[in-house]
Amino acid sequence: MTLWVWIIGASVAAYAVKLLGYLVPRRWMDNERMTRIAGTMTIGLLASLTAVNALGTGQALAIDARLGSLVASAVALLLRAPFLVVVIVGAAVAAGLRLLGWG
Repeated sequence: MTLWVWIIGASVAAYAVKLLGYLVPRRWMDNERMTRIAGTMTIGLLASLTAVNALGTGQALAIDARLGSLVASAVALLLRAPFLVVVIVGAAVAAGLRLLGWG
């Protein structure tokens, strides 16, 4: 199969899952347990995506400037910096570490 067949197939599958979401009864979504589960899943998925992007290169583990950037951003978040400051701190640390030859 060609790449385009896979791309179109994935798009159709994603759209079908979205449409199936409209068929879920409203009372299920109003349940507090479901709200808690959805919130927890969102946090878990975002954390795993961040870890994979910060530490992964293809199929291998990579320790480079991205890890330093993630740590600096986490410190800025702990200090309750505004989101824009967190992004700038992370970018500056990554740039500085790459300038120093790490990563």
